[in-house]
Amino acid sequence: MTEIISAPPRAGRKEWSALVVLILAVTLLAIDGTVLYMAVPALTADIGPTATQTLWIGDIYSFVLAGLLVTMGNVADRVGRKRLLLIGSVGFGIASAIAAFAPNAAVLIAARALLGVAGATIMPSTLSIIRNVFLHPSDRSRAIAIWAAGATAGGAIGPLVGGFLLEHFWWGSVFLINVPVIALIVILGVMLLPESRNGEAGRIDVISAGLSVLAIVAVVYAIKHAISDGIDVIAGGAVILGLIAGFLFVRRQRRLETPLVDISLFKIPAFSGAVSSNALAIFAFYGLLFFFSQYLQLVRGYSPLRAGLAEMPATIASIVVILIVARVLARLGQGRAIALGLIIGAIGLAGLGFSEGLPGYIGLGISLAIIGLGTGLAMTLSTDAVVSAAPPERAGAASSISETAYELGVALGIGVLGSLQTALYRSTLVIPQGTSDTVAEAMKDSLANAVSTIGSSNAELLDIVQHAFTHSMQITAGIAAVLLLIAATMAWRLIPSTPTTKVSTHVEH
Repeated sequence: MTEIISAPPRAGRKEWSALVVLILAVTLLAIDGTVLYMAVPALTADIGPTATQTLWIGDIYSFVLAGLLVTMGNVADRVGRKRLLLIGSVGFGIASAIAAFAPNAAVLIAARALLGVAGATIMPSTLSIIRNVFLHPSDRSRAIAIWAAGATAGGAIGPLVGGFLLEHFWWGSVFLINVPVIALIVILGVMLLPESRNGEAGRIDVISAGLSVLAIVAVVYAIKHAISDGIDVIAGGAVILGLIAGFLFVRRQRRLETPLVDISLFKIPAFSGAVSSNALAIFAFYGLLFFFSQYLQLVRGYSPLRAGLAEMPATIASIVVILIVARVLARLGQGRAIALGLIIGAIGLAGLGFSEGLPGYIGLGISLAIIGLGTGLAMTLSTDAVVSAAPPERAGAASSISETAYELGVALGIGVLGSLQTALYRSTLVIPQGTSDTVAEAMKDSLANAVSTIGSSNAELLDIVQHAFTHSMQITAGIAAVLLLIAATMAWRLIPSTPTTKVSTHVEH
C-alpha cells in the first residue's frame, strides 16, 4: 500500500527575499562582534584602557548577548519575531552612535553592553523566522547554511571593514558605520519580513530570566577574575553564586508549564551534541581571533587595512562552505561531518600557532583558510542540527539556545583565552633593569599599551614585548586546537551520522 503525503511547500521569491534581510542583520551583528579587534591599538592610544578594560570592551557585547538571548527568544515567540527584530535594530543603531563617540573606556564598555542588549532582541528572531518561513527541509537547510555563512563571514569580514575604516577615519567609525546599515535593515524588514509568533506562548517568567543572566554573568566573571587576578574569595564567591543560580534555573524550568528553556531538548543527542560542540568551537576560534588582529598590527607591523586583508583567507574559505556542505553531509552524515570540520579547524589553529613564529605570510594565510573551512563547516551543520531538532512552536526558544551557546562561546573565548593569553604574556615578559616605572607598567599591562608608550624610541624593548606576545599567542593557539579536537570527539559520539537522502513525497507500507 502506498500512502501519498504532500511535501511541504518550496520557498519562493518572497521567502528568499526575506532571507536577505535576515542575513544582513546577522552579518552586521557578527561584524560588530569582531570589527573592534582592529581598533584596539587606535582606541588604546586615544582613551587608554587598561588590559582588563580592553578585555571587557571586547567581550561585554557577547557577554550580555549570551545572558539575554534565552529570554529574548521567548519574548519573540510571544510579541512577534518581526516586531522584536525591528525594535532591536533601532536600539542597536542608537547604541552604535553612543559607542562611536565614547570619551573614555567606561562609557565604551557601557555602550558595548547596550549593543549586546539590542543584539539579543535581533539574533533569536533571525533563526526562528527562517524556521517558520522555510518549511521544506532542503530549503531550510540551504537557508540555514547561508545564514551561518553570513554569521561566519561577518565575523571574519569585521577586521577587514575595521581596517578600511581605520585607514581613513578615527576608531569610532567602526561603530558609526552600523547606523546606515541598520536603517536599511529596518526599511527592508518592514517591507519583506513576515510576522510570526507562537500563539500558545505563555507568560515570560521574570525569575527564570534573572536566574539565567545571573548564572552566566557570575561564572564568566569568576573565570576572568581568577585568570587575571588569581583565585581568591571574589572568584570563589562568584562561582558559587553562578552555580547556585544555574541549579535553581534548571530546577525551575522542569517545574514550569511553559519553561523559558525546554530542558527536554537536551535529551536529543543531535541537539545537545550540536550545542556543546559548537560552543567549544566558537570558544576556541574567537578567543584566538581577538588577539590575532593585534598580533598582525603590533608584531608584524601591518596597517589596519593590510591586517584586515591578511585575514581574508578565513572569510573566503567560510563562504566556500556553502558549495560543499550538502555534499559532505550526504556522504558522512551530521555527526561525522561536524567532527571533520572541527578536526580541520584544529589543524588550522595548530598551523597558525606554528606560523606565528616564522617570517613571511604564506603559513599564516594557509592556516587561516584551513580554519575558516573547518569551523565554517562545523558551525553550519551544528546550527542546522539544533534548529531541525526543535518543534516549530518552540522555534524561538530553540534558536535562542543555539545563539546563547554561540555568544557564550565568544564571550568565554575572549574572556578566558584572552585572560590566559595575557597571563602567559606577562609570565614570559622579562623587563630589563633600568627601565622606567612608567614604561615597565605599560609593558606589564598589555602589548597595545607597551607599543603606545614606547613608540619607536626603543627597538630593544619593543622586541621584548613582541616576542613575549608571540610566544603567548602560540601557546594559546595550541590550547585552542586541543579544544577543537575535544569538540570533534563530542560531535562524533553524540550526534547521529546517518547520511542524508533526498526527501521523498510518499511512504510505502
